[in-house]
Amino acid sequence: MNKTFQNKNTQMRIRALHSTLSDKERLLADFILDSPEKVIHGTINEVAEELNLADSTVFRFCKKLGYKGFQDLKISLATETTNVMKDIHEKVSKSDDEKTILEKVFHSNIKTLQDTLEVIDDSDFSGAVDTILHANKIELFGFGGSNIIAMDGYHKFIRTGLTVSALTDSHMQLISASQLKEGDVAILISHTGHSKDILEILETVKEHNVPTICITGFTQSPLSQGTDISLYTLSEETDFRSEALASRIAQLSILDALYVNVMMALEDKGKESLQHVRKAIQKKRL
Repeated sequence: MNKTFQNKNTQMRIRALHSTLSDKERLLADFILDSPEKVIHGTINEVAEELNLADSTVFRFCKKLGYKGFQDLKISLATETTNVMKDIHEKVSKSDDEKTILEKVFHSNIKTLQDTLEVIDDSDFSGAVDTILHANKIELFGFGGSNIIAMDGYHKFIRTGLTVSALTDSHMQLISASQLKEGDVAILISHTGHSKDILEILETVKEHNVPTICITGFTQSPLSQGTDISLYTLSEETDFRSEALASRIAQLSILDALYVNVMMALEDKGKESLQHVRKAIQKKRL
């Protein structure tokens, strides 16, 4: 279990690893999420029998989640708060009016931000801030929906006065990645961490010993396993909305928090740069 999740609750651990699980593991994961009381009040044999799994499969899954065994998982489930905004991800129904759907979407976003705040490792986040501050050049990479996040990051960090870049074309991103050097930093954004394009970027920058930071939703992805610092988002899939969509508000918030920390560290230099930006933008206003 990644250190980021060692002190997190069982639901968070399961959701973070869900897409990487085997069919049998996913069956067990969904059972724990849907019927935690059956796990709390049952034995490993009873759970295994209900799901037609071997006891050893259940035990290995508990270990994968970072627990010592089934009993350890049971204790964790029993001590976790049972009313953790349980209805936030309830299904959108045809009878819902616009206000109700609005509230469900907002509550889902709030839950995503709260869960993400819980799983971000403090030392990793501090390391990311320090790496950005001391980089000769900051470059953000992302494809598809993640490119929108990368461009928003560029829109923020360009205000710092630091050298920053982000591109939209996939070929140009790869070309630019090949020009980064050891003193630069690459920020790679991908919800799944399995995108071929983002992994090509990672491979390219690693060839030049470029420090790497990723923002992703999965601890066991090739991206998170290959980068120096991983910052994780945590979100759930809901009706009409994939978890990738829900995670974007968390990705934006992580970049925002990085930017604010960097600006605070830059002190007068950051303030001066921000004043230059504001002065230039003022020319566009009537």
